[in-house]
Amino acid sequence: MKHRIVVLGAGYAGAYAAGNLARRLSPKDTVITVVNAVPHFVQRMRLPQVAAGQEIEVPKLADVFADTGIRLRLARVTAVDLERRLVAMAGTDAGELGYDTLVYALGSHVADHGVPGVAEHAFDVTGRPSALRLCERLDSLDRRGEGGSVVVVGDGLTGIETATEIAESRPGLSVTLIARRQLGARLSAGARGHLRRACDRLGITVLEHTSVEAVDATLLRCAGGTTLASDATVWTAGFAVNPIAADSGLEVTENGQIVVDRTMRSISHPNVYAIGDSVHAIGDNGRPMPMSCASAGYTSRQAIEAIVARLTGRTITNTKLVYTYNHISLGRRDGILQMIDHEGQAKPTYQGGRKAARVKAGILTTALWATSHPTYGLPRRRRRLTTAPNTSAEKVGRVTA
Repeated sequence: MKHRIVVLGAGYAGAYAAGNLARRLSPKDTVITVVNAVPHFVQRMRLPQVAAGQEIEVPKLADVFADTGIRLRLARVTAVDLERRLVAMAGTDAGELGYDTLVYALGSHVADHGVPGVAEHAFDVTGRPSALRLCERLDSLDRRGEGGSVVVVGDGLTGIETATEIAESRPGLSVTLIARRQLGARLSAGARGHLRRACDRLGITVLEHTSVEAVDATLLRCAGGTTLASDATVWTAGFAVNPIAADSGLEVTENGQIVVDRTMRSISHPNVYAIGDSVHAIGDNGRPMPMSCASAGYTSRQAIEAIVARLTGRTITNTKLVYTYNHISLGRRDGILQMIDHEGQAKPTYQGGRKAARVKAGILTTALWATSHPTYGLPRRRRRLTTAPNTSAEKVGRVTA
């Protein structure tokens, strides 16, 4: 019997964690299984480009995990039985899957915040299918030849990137960006000015200090009774996590994120680790890590170190848990690189323009490469477990190799 490591989710966090665990642990002692609902790796940071109609690489997970020893189960996770250590799945590979160590990386989806009509009428870019549905809708508006109105609700990073990508790729459409506060409120004054100039250049109408109270098929109802016509409403006003963690009995925060210790291990169930958007991780500055690709990388690296160390009897290395900058695409030729201080606030200085766009493109390329080459630099001898492979991660002894 080998120690069974099951990774739920194959986004940036899950795929990266699975590959690195396979790279560092001996297959003689461990078997690693990844459960994912779709057969391909989704570059979530590029989904605004997908919605805008751009062609984006979609690697197959079977190719990503080829020759790694990682087993892939194409299924949707429906429940986790913590007492029996079983994962229930529906879909192509439906059934139950046992584990000794569980890595929870199911990510997040759009949050409607209870606003009526969002689920029925709004589009989002939190998944490839939803981004493609938006793309089809924009295609239909373009084919009419009469223009059309697109309203993006929410001026966080996703909202800004979605509005600017659509405006640049589809100049025949009218794009409006709704900000609940001042546009780019979390950015420095200089970066806010750069963002506003980019919106002006792309013809994006910005509505600040505006909240949406309901979404209909062809319009939005805003606070104060005003309405706004919309042929396609894109909802980017926040994210929510999968309720499976809370339903399973894991200790979670009010918003459903899994509460963990410094090593990303659940404080209520020590054989469960959480990474990415699913985890409530406290950064080195004492503040919760935001939902982001950067956080996915930092929390994944910490979980990898902890799992490997505990299974092989080594001392756990504490990796950095920091959030140092926001990188924002403003179409293909412009961007903002906003540095963040230790308090999580924007620093006065920022980088804007083509150079920032190139930095963002480099980050995206690196993230894709690291995820799609999970066992690069595979060592000749990977670390062996220190006890019988099917025992709990709590019961480890000395190093054997």
